[in-house]
Amino acid sequence: MFAVSFNRDGDKMKNVMVCVTQQKTCDRLIRYGHDFLGDQKGELFIIHVAHYQIKFLGNSKEGEALEYLYEKALEYGANLTVVRSNDVLETLEDLVTKNKITHVILGESGEAETRSSVVEKLRERVSGKAELIVIPS
Repeated sequence: MFAVSFNRDGDKMKNVMVCVTQQKTCDRLIRYGHDFLGDQKGELFIIHVAHYQIKFLGNSKEGEALEYLYEKALEYGANLTVVRSNDVLETLEDLVTKNKITHVILGESGEAETRSSVVEKLRERVSGKAELIVIPS
């Protein structure tokens, strides 16, 4: 069972959240999210959550990556959210609820143990709220 959003006219909406890192390779995830939304009513959200312990915009490459994400958001008509958090999973779950997200798109984890991976932990947290779609690397 997943949450369903409706617009003011009572039409079903699909709100898609694409979780990205600062890597420029995230374009394929954003493009997938855009294509997945297609012509359906709803919004595309690009989300980057950085842990407080990780340097953020501490060098020019990080600044370039943020500018790149901003340009992609403009290109695809998406909402861009970049936040810092001590609990990345909790923040993502909060954003799913706040933005009435129906589908979460992210790349597969590089972790060897899949049951305890970030992807599986997020899947558990958003279960019943949104469908998690994992795109292979």
